Amino acid sequence: MSVDTTTDEPTDEPTEEPTDVPAAEPTAYSASETVRRILTATGDTWAVVGLSNNQARAAYGVAGVLQRFGKRIVPVHPKAETVHGEKGYASLDAIPFPVDVVDVFVNSELAGAVADEAVAIGAKAVWFQLDVIDEAAFARTREAGLDMIMDRCPAIEIPRLG
Repeated sequence: MSVDTTTDEPTDEPTEEPTDVPAAEPTAYSASETVRRILTATGDTWAVVGLSNNQARAAYGVAGVLQRFGKRIVPVHPKAETVHGEKGYASLDAIPFPVDVVDVFVNSELAGAVADEAVAIGAKAVWFQLDVIDEAAFARTREAGLDMIMDRCPAIEIPRLG
């Protein structure tokens, strides 16, 4: 509805939206500049939480892509399996060396606790996979000074870097 400026009365005519409005910026948790920074400048040691030898799971394929692009993957799973030739650990705090990025393949209800663990071990960034969103965890992680991405996949993003 619009207002007739000659009478200040509402009319039933639709208002026209401006056509020169720029597209909305991406949400903070999926900002392209943060994606690029994590993939190119944050470091090459990626703990992949939820990674096992189950080749049907997304984590298995994504970890393989990360390796092909020069990342060292560290499997984190209760079974502590060796995956893609890399020794696994049962938890993030069991990893005996620094981790740059924690890539999270657990559901949204569990992901916030993993983000908190990433902060506790001194990781530089946290990456929640597609459909994994926890706004409160995002706020806590960013407040702690880490970069964070949610609802994106590094296996999709890294080839786009060119």
